[in-house]
Amino acid sequence: MALIGAPNAGKSTLTNRLVGTKVSIVSHKVQTTRSTIRGIVMKDRTQIVFVDTPGIFAPSPKKRLERALVDTAWGGARDADVVALIVDARKGIDEEVEAILDRLAEIRQPRLLILNKVDVVKRESLLALAAEATKRVPFERVFMVSALTGDGVDDIVDYLAGVMPAGPYLFPEDEISDLPLRNLAAEITREKLFLRLHDELPYSSTVETEKYEDRPDGSVRIEQVIYVDREGQRKIVLGKGGATIKEIGQAARIELSSALGQKVHLFLFVKVRENWADDPERYREMGIEFPKN
Repeated sequence: MALIGAPNAGKSTLTNRLVGTKVSIVSHKVQTTRSTIRGIVMKDRTQIVFVDTPGIFAPSPKKRLERALVDTAWGGARDADVVALIVDARKGIDEEVEAILDRLAEIRQPRLLILNKVDVVKRESLLALAAEATKRVPFERVFMVSALTGDGVDDIVDYLAGVMPAGPYLFPEDEISDLPLRNLAAEITREKLFLRLHDELPYSSTVETEKYEDRPDGSVRIEQVIYVDREGQRKIVLGKGGATIKEIGQAARIELSSALGQKVHLFLFVKVRENWADDPERYREMGIEFPKN
């Protein structure tokens, strides 16, 4: 099932809640998710694959990276057996959701509506929002959930377990994500980067794992490069006397050690790569298609 929606609707938080562990990074910065992240759930004998996609925003994106992310989101929707639109119930149907609804009407797969953050919205408002959305697009089912608390999330899994088409498992039964470890490591560090610097750093900044080496003592050595567009941004990431990069590294190291179940030796470097968003190689590294125009 593909999860689509406007930026910050809660797609990544919901994906993590559905899977039961963290497979997709979360921050308040828009477009944190850059590629399609797959989380895998076993419900009885049914394997359900949740695809977390980048946020879809309006008006139509003009920057190359933004166009690539929106194309990736709709590509994930086209490839899925079921498509779920996640709406932030606090915001309702704004310009971005309206644009998604218009295009969602063209999708032939079964569609679900998931109203998120219902724990902070009155029931009367939720019912009115559901009625307005279903008037625009016929949905198979409407779910009201709080990805943050987990309320209502099990209903989604139970429903999907009953409607998923029969077929062989796409992944091993004990697998929870298809994200390679070196990519997961880069995603975790990128999350800590955005959480620490918030609006001080453009979302176009990226992290690449250049070395991922298992050591004889059972630990792992990870070397990563944080790429920014300008020298001024590099100084922001480093911080005074290297304090900021040290904080980011410590936070990433703690989470990586927990996720991998082994001691992590993490080494971070910051480099300026101007106009990296126009470099096809960077898109291949992120696992998304490079827009030619």
